[in-house]
Amino acid sequence: MADQEKIFADGFLFKRNEKAPDFVVGRLSIKVEDAIAFMRQHEKNGWINLGVKTARSGNFYIDLDTFEAKNDSSPKESAVDKYEAKAKPPPSVPQMNGDMANQFNEAQEEEDDDLPF
Repeated sequence: MADQEKIFADGFLFKRNEKAPDFVVGRLSIKVEDAIAFMRQHEKNGWINLGVKTARSGNFYIDLDTFEAKNDSSPKESAVDKYEAKAKPPPSVPQMNGDMANQFNEAQEEEDDDLPF
């Protein structure tokens, strides 16, 4: 993935309080005027995607997620299709009748006799 210039989200600030309970991830503060201007500038189809990341300094920052999926004309298998394919039971194996079972066992014994050890 090529390094793109980071676009920091104006008007958004994320802080983690280390004294907060474990279920509290952090606090998001939004400066309304700056955030609205930023969102209007970067929205696509009424949405923007932001990422909360950790800087090398250990501080958090919020940037614009500019990822766009490649436009591939081939149909994709949905997650539901993948799940259903995995959830299908294996095809059933027909039961062998007595003659078939005897022939199979004899064939296995012949193969075992051909082994050099």
